Amino acid sequence: MSKAISVGDRVKVVALPPYLKTAEPMPMLRPADTLAVGDEGVVIDRRPGGYWGVRFGPGAFLIELQYLELV
Repeated sequence: MSKAISVGDRVKVVALPPYLKTAEPMPMLRPADTLAVGDEGVVIDRRPGGYWGVRFGPGAFLIELQYLELV
């Protein structure tokens, strides 16, 4: 990837993690099939541990950079 991801960027899912963690004040785990490869969302924030908060249609999730690509 030639450009670093930043808040406000549109990203898409290129692979699914084993599970998804919601970006709520009290995060919950969700099954990976809540999202699909190719779903697009908007980066809402950067979190500790290498996670990015991304808002998709079904909700906001914490996802590592390896599962995302800039649109």
